[in-house]
Amino acid sequence: MLTTKSIFKRYEEIRHRMPKTSTPEKFQDINSLLDIAEEGYTFVFDAFGVLNVGETLISGADKRLDQLRSIGCDIRILTNAASYDRNGAIEKFKRLGLSINGDEIVTSRDATLHSLTSGVWGAIAAPDDELNDIPRDFIRIGNDPRDFESVDGFIFLSSSGWTDSQQKTLTKSLLKSQRPVLIANADLVAPRDNGFSLEPGNFGHLLLDQGVEDVNFFGKPFPEVYDLLEKTLDKVDNDKIIMCGDSLHTDIIGAVARGWKTVLVTRDGLFSGFDTLDFCKRSNLYPDWRLPCI
Repeated sequence: MLTTKSIFKRYEEIRHRMPKTSTPEKFQDINSLLDIAEEGYTFVFDAFGVLNVGETLISGADKRLDQLRSIGCDIRILTNAASYDRNGAIEKFKRLGLSINGDEIVTSRDATLHSLTSGVWGAIAAPDDELNDIPRDFIRIGNDPRDFESVDGFIFLSSSGWTDSQQKTLTKSLLKSQRPVLIANADLVAPRDNGFSLEPGNFGHLLLDQGVEDVNFFGKPFPEVYDLLEKTLDKVDNDKIIMCGDSLHTDIIGAVARGWKTVLVTRDGLFSGFDTLDFCKRSNLYPDWRLPCI
């Protein structure tokens, strides 16, 4: 069973594969992002656990984004969700009730697709993903072992419907013939309405644990997605960018490595129901600010 404590433990086990960084052992509790709005020109938001839980909008998130825009702050959503193409991501946020412009969203899927090289790729994707945005030749990976053997590399977009049997087939194929695996969502889990779901990052780290060599992660906390986001901004000093997220090992580590400031959101995401101070002490990772919800 996935629990906050077991997920945190696993993140600590794989931390050596993440960007190296450290944070001061202090933070300030605040009641609202409006308390620090003058500290940053750009607010960057994780989605799951900050703006939404599963398919449910967190109450007040839409109003807070509108308030920040109204006082001149730039807004970006930086999400590791890679199950949708860009249009699908925009439509999802609209269904949730968020008013979002396309240029306000940067996804780990964007970063992954920018890194595709020539060849035939095996696409591990949600069944309803039409894969119209993949710029290279690809085969959709299902259950046929021959498909695993016939591609030059794999792009892991979604774990929806992914089975233990398919993971074993993938591992066996890669140990037989090492090829690149691009993990388009570096998260181990995502908070849902009824618990946590396993995400592509979990399966990518299992591959590394079992001896697969060429596994590459995209999205927070890895650098490519931050490069894309910073290119969408006018000239802004990195310490004027504030990341708001629910995870110490993805949102906080990734932002600190870029020189951004950080807010840990505690009520609805990974640490829901827990005092995050204990986890900060155990990991020696501290945000600049902490609050229950944005």
